[in-house]
Amino acid sequence: MIPAERVIISTAVTGSVHVPSQSDHLPISPQEIVAEALAAAEAGAAVIHLHARHPEDGRPAFEPEVFEEIIPPITAGCDAVVNITTGGASSMTIEERLAAATRFSPELASLNMGSMNFVFSGIADRVTSWKHAWEKPYVENTYRRPFINTFEQIEYALRELGERGGTRFEYECYDIGHLYTLAHFADRALATPPFLIQGVFGILGGIGADHANLTHMVAIADKLFGADYHFSAFAAGRRQMQFCTHSAWLGGHVRVGLEDNLYIGKGEKATSNAQQVTKVREVLADLGKQIATPADVRRMLALKGAEKVVLQR
Repeated sequence: MIPAERVIISTAVTGSVHVPSQSDHLPISPQEIVAEALAAAEAGAAVIHLHARHPEDGRPAFEPEVFEEIIPPITAGCDAVVNITTGGASSMTIEERLAAATRFSPELASLNMGSMNFVFSGIADRVTSWKHAWEKPYVENTYRRPFINTFEQIEYALRELGERGGTRFEYECYDIGHLYTLAHFADRALATPPFLIQGVFGILGGIGADHANLTHMVAIADKLFGADYHFSAFAAGRRQMQFCTHSAWLGGHVRVGLEDNLYIGKGEKATSNAQQVTKVREVLADLGKQIATPADVRRMLALKGAEKVVLQR
């Protein structure tokens, strides 16, 4: 691992897992997502991980025109690195999932490194009142439908976004095998260092939120990639801050946001993404860590620069 001189705080502001019925603070409309992103950047997030939603009912959106209401205002309002999802939702095709990143050619895009059971049907057991008809079937369907990320699809993303547009990737690894998938594409020179490996823990169907798993993931990544990678980690749900602390203690980076956890403490819902950013900054300060700026991120990850993002058609 490349030890973090300064810790990158990424913020995933809305995602596609949580549904509006779970929290009134989950940003839905483009205006809400923009406001949350700018506030998170002001609080110290250097990277903004972006999904979009249909403003009328909060359904996950892939359409570039929805992202066009989000990305230009964010880039106009702050210098944070915009990281566009290619994960989208498991119900989307690979073309739909890449549509926004293809449209904007961002500096950074997420890339899921393997097919898996990605189950969050348990949300249905905890919600007692639904705001929209789509929500309950959407979460329940994850129990019976896997999240498909074939090698062909991964290569398509690497070529379409990386080779053609110069986008670099946040490689989302939900299990140890996903590291070996990344190594396969690195051996073929389709993925090139420095890698940003995002360890994702606590998703049902992926690696569990056990601290021994985080240590093991770093050990295997060290074996496969040596000093050619930056590491970041997060855990979905209540272990969010624990895993941020552990990742930073190991020399890695952190990710917070309402995509991953709707709470700020036990039984207390977070009122904003910025609230979580502020909390993790306090944790990092206690560890004696400095916070990365967007300029630091661009240097560390060898990004192409904000000026090369295609904001205008």
